[in-house]
Amino acid sequence: MGADRIRVEVVAAWPQRQWMVELDLPAGSTVADAVERSGLVERIPGLEPRDDHLGVFGRLCRPDRELADGDRVEIYRPLKLDPKTIRRINAERQRRGE
Repeated sequence: MGADRIRVEVVAAWPQRQWMVELDLPAGSTVADAVERSGLVERIPGLEPRDDHLGVFGRLCRPDRELADGDRVEIYRPLKLDPKTIRRINAERQRRGE
């Protein structure tokens, strides 16, 4: 890829299905640029790429983060329950012997 272009992937995953779009973008493009160009928000009902639902290679990042050639932008789905709540529920079940 030339110095003026980068190739990135934008991915989103639901329990039943995954989506991946490969993009060729101008150098200096951001996470927000990649998400917009991917078209995934329009294709996936309920997908909300909020600031706390974006990452690159498994690490949360801001939408204005500049991308490098080969990066994988990830759009995370919202959690149904807070992980702390899930742990508390599981601990209570274990105490009761369920």
